[in-house]
Amino acid sequence: MEKTARNSAPQLHVFATVEEVLYGLADLFVALAERATAARGRFSVALSGGGSPKKLYELLASPAYRERVRWEQVYFFFGDERNVPATDPQSNFLMATQALLAPLGIAPTQVFAVHTSLPPAKAAEEYTQTITDFFGEAELRFDLVLLGLGDNSHTASLFPHTAVLHDATVGAREVFVPELDAHRITLTAPLLNLAHAVAFLVYGADKAAAVRHVLRDARDVEEFPAQLIAPSDGELHWFLDEAAAVHLTL
Repeated sequence: MEKTARNSAPQLHVFATVEEVLYGLADLFVALAERATAARGRFSVALSGGGSPKKLYELLASPAYRERVRWEQVYFFFGDERNVPATDPQSNFLMATQALLAPLGIAPTQVFAVHTSLPPAKAAEEYTQTITDFFGEAELRFDLVLLGLGDNSHTASLFPHTAVLHDATVGAREVFVPELDAHRITLTAPLLNLAHAVAFLVYGADKAAAVRHVLRDARDVEEFPAQLIAPSDGELHWFLDEAAAVHLTL
């Protein structure tokens, strides 16, 4: 059963089980898709990588949800990407393709991947242009941004103590993550914060400390980068199981 705090930002949706968390977020996905297609004729989504969203994507592609969304009107982007080939098991694009896009038969023209065959800085520059071209004269606002949370309080590829945390531009940027000894490409916090809705998907006891840091501790974006996410004119949702939310008081 869901316990929800809805009268303040962010909106917290806490469920007893992981399965309930996934169904709750899938229901929000459907509702936002209906709202966006009615208002703008399309639904633009920035996807998250990682194991948690994979389960969400598999649910959305399942018989329980695949007929509830007009998938031909959905356009997919990526909140971040690892600097690996699109065929690499670590690729967010590959994971989303296998879990969601291919099972639903999404047309390639609806999917906007980061071109990781380019050097990271060039890939980020190109992705910024791709996003800008997609929105054209319309507001540059994703309808939904899906995000996860690392146990070090990072989200997308906004990692602690990296220069991108202070990037005020609206676009994609390359970032070198020393703790991983790897480059990544990420959307900047200012771009993520323009979204009509942002939804974090976080579950498991190993994420409880990070959830507390981001939602309850004093602001310190160098240590807790996910604190940067605060839509300026949109909804902010956190979908949590009770294990992840154990340090919160609803």
